[in-house]
Amino acid sequence: MTFILLLFFFIIAPVFIIMMFIPYLTRKTESFGVSIPEEIYHTNEMKQFRKKYAIAVGIASLIVTIIFLGFGTTSDNETTLSILLGAIILGYLIISFFLYLYFHRQVKQRKAEEGWVRNKKQQLSIDLRFRRQKLSVSNLWFIPSFLIAFITAALSFIYYDTLPHTIPMQYDFSGNITNSAETSYRVILLMPIMQVFLACLFLFVNIIITRAKQQIDGDNPEVSAEQNRVFRRRWSAFIVITSYGLTFLFSFIQYSFYQPIQSELLVGAPLVLTGGMIIATLILSITTGQGGSRVRKQAVNNSSYVDRDDDRYWKLGQIYFNKNDPALFLEKRFGIGWTVNMARPLAWIILLGIILLAAGIPLLLSL
Repeated sequence: MTFILLLFFFIIAPVFIIMMFIPYLTRKTESFGVSIPEEIYHTNEMKQFRKKYAIAVGIASLIVTIIFLGFGTTSDNETTLSILLGAIILGYLIISFFLYLYFHRQVKQRKAEEGWVRNKKQQLSIDLRFRRQKLSVSNLWFIPSFLIAFITAALSFIYYDTLPHTIPMQYDFSGNITNSAETSYRVILLMPIMQVFLACLFLFVNIIITRAKQQIDGDNPEVSAEQNRVFRRRWSAFIVITSYGLTFLFSFIQYSFYQPIQSELLVGAPLVLTGGMIIATLILSITTGQGGSRVRKQAVNNSSYVDRDDDRYWKLGQIYFNKNDPALFLEKRFGIGWTVNMARPLAWIILLGIILLAAGIPLLLSL
């Protein structure tokens, strides 16, 4: 019961809140994956779209909460709970996507009917000084994550002879061991290798933050450029802190192989850390917004200009596919963060590589 409540309040509830308020966190020149003039964002019609979306997703979240807590507090079968949780989350994401799709089409239709950009001068703004300024924290900040991983591996080899014949590898929600493995060098290398993989992944994300396509509002180029710099620096710092947190977590789990630790603590520590990261993500999203749109800066609007209309390259408002754009990484249109140009073969190679490594490393080391 306690674990189910912690799981809900630390992880699931913050995710619901983020999903509900995504339309309020995106740039004011984009709405439900459609580019719009900023003055349109503030119209009553657009306000109603955002409000209706938040209410609809909120109702879906409430229904999911009732189902999850209802079954979670009455069933003791961990397998059933795991399957139920996965099914509920999948169903929730599907419902949320179709709700988004409905409002995406509504905005797209209104834009075409009313000609929001018909009498506007479209322009693409580029700040030539943008890349010369500090857009992210230094990659050197990831060195501690690698050092911790190597120290964990070294100590694991040094104290290998003190290990028991079997090592607990998995616990249920109550802290009971559900899976163990025979002690071997391959088993004790699992955590250090995962630490190195995650450190490399976060380092790669930091590089993406630095090199992602520049996106500046043509209405307020100077203000927009500064907001975007703040946006990148904040998320870069968050990535570094997250890297430290996960690296220490894996070292803590590795330490439990050598010294007895309460099973409740082993189950609770990942939950608390994950919940903390999600809550921090929520706070950072609300205070910063996509592209720094919620960073308060004095702006002067020039409503005669709008950003270049490239809706045709955004499939369903979320998937960017432009063969003529050399950029590999760019900001999402709906949500917080970055996405890839799916017209670039390298994008597919990167995505498949990350998925294969994430799934393959634990599998290979557990054989």
